Amino acid sequence: MPNSRPMPAVAAGVSELRVRDEDGVFRVFYYTAAPQGVLVFHAFVKKTQRTPPLEIALARKRLKELLDA
Repeated sequence: MPNSRPMPAVAAGVSELRVRDEDGVFRVFYYTAAPQGVLVFHAFVKKTQRTPPLEIALARKRLKELLDA
């Protein structure tokens, strides 16, 4: 499985970085289309196969806050 993949469910230009270590599985959402550079705006511990809808909703909210600031 690749370490990163696009996450259009969050927004266009958003990707998910997958990190696995001895403490668990983690996901980080980042946005590459910002003029400021790469925006890392949400991270969470992955506990299920699918990305929980609440994590996607929170990521959308955080990205909107960053882009509207």
